[in-house]
Amino acid sequence: MFLESCRSYLFVPATRPDRIEKALAGDADAVIVDLEDAVAEDQKESARRLLQGFLAASTGSRVIVRVNAGGEELARDIELCAELSGVDGIMLPKAEGIDDIRKVAGLGKPVWPLIESARGLLSINEIASAPEVAGLTFGALDLAVDLNIDPASEGAAVFYNQCRYRLVVASRACGLPAPVETVIPEIHDAGRIEKAVRTAAEMGFSGMLCIHPNQVSIVNSAFTPDQSLVEWAGRVIEAAKVNSGSFQVDGQMVDAPVINRASMILKRANRIL
Repeated sequence: MFLESCRSYLFVPATRPDRIEKALAGDADAVIVDLEDAVAEDQKESARRLLQGFLAASTGSRVIVRVNAGGEELARDIELCAELSGVDGIMLPKAEGIDDIRKVAGLGKPVWPLIESARGLLSINEIASAPEVAGLTFGALDLAVDLNIDPASEGAAVFYNQCRYRLVVASRACGLPAPVETVIPEIHDAGRIEKAVRTAAEMGFSGMLCIHPNQVSIVNSAFTPDQSLVEWAGRVIEAAKVNSGSFQVDGQMVDAPVINRASMILKRANRIL
């Protein structure tokens, strides 16, 4: 599945089919068509019809759909997604436990739960262990609202890093790919975007949710292994073929953990290429 190699996930409102088409033609690795936050309550049904019409007319287009969190709107979203072959995955907002995953599990499509509440954080291991779950991500702004903290504060930054830690560990423990970083509000400040994205990559995330096309190229670059790193990994793997135990590459000691890291770097690079 193409989603295994995704770095950038670009949100587009379902009410704007022209933007969906433009996003699919752009550099984002995946496009998330949003039926939730980006769609006003009185436009939900219209948004579903527009998405249905777009995918019917755009044979071969593949998207992830962020459905609504619950109630009648979620039920209607599920009915729609069951009919659309162009839907490659479901992003489920405000996931708080296995029962939420089961609501969309019948679609037979990969699910990306959005952790956006204290309950979701407490249930992270249960959620990550569900067989339908393809990967984890979180919604920083909704999480801040639920916990009554200022999302722009230094305290929130510390708290978000604890959330990231939990997502990375739960993903690894449950055999999932590395998690996907939350959205950031910066759109035009390339320096701030790059800093945030680099930090997420250093913390073990594999990609990032984007709210604007300006963020995509920066995200793709940060989550693509540097060519010098790829070349180093190649030298390690080649040396491992003719050496056993520990040995040296480029003047540095290499053993099993280093070999494993080199293998993961090459795997990531090859998927992207």
